[in-house]
Amino acid sequence: MAGQEKTSRKAAGTAAAVRRPRSHRTNGGAPRGEAADDIGLDALAGHAGYAVRRFQIWIFQDFIKTLGDADIRPTQYSVLTVIGANPGLSQMAVAKRLGIERARLVHLLDSLEERDFVSRVPSATDRRSHALHLTARGKTALAQFKRLAAEHERHVAEKIGKENREQLLQILACFT
Repeated sequence: MAGQEKTSRKAAGTAAAVRRPRSHRTNGGAPRGEAADDIGLDALAGHAGYAVRRFQIWIFQDFIKTLGDADIRPTQYSVLTVIGANPGLSQMAVAKRLGIERARLVHLLDSLEERDFVSRVPSATDRRSHALHLTARGKTALAQFKRLAAEHERHVAEKIGKENREQLLQILACFT
């Protein structure tokens, strides 16, 4: 509870600092610089969507930096992870589960297939669709990606705190 109070006070102080009106002029009347920290956010400071989007940008930048040498993007990682956990899923099922447009998923799968991470096998139950499977190389690569993604998640915990990370995951669970 004490940790929550401390976090709440800190968040309230940060929000107040962001909402504080800022002067448009410096001491001598000259225009103030346009450094990012000098620009007020006005009502945006209280918008959850804005805060989530800014956090998403930080998340993606850290993910790309942490997994950069592996040359894997967040959406590719998501697709590989879902296929790895559910071998034989159709493209449509993967697209629906991850909220990816089918046309975009086809492009993603093409690139993953070119890297020999994924194979499309004609479905045994529906001649119009393909079952998705990780190749041996895809399974090995996904294991490496998961280790790097765990490092990325440690960065998230360092940024917002382990307990806050867990609470954030609980809050966001209704959207997954």
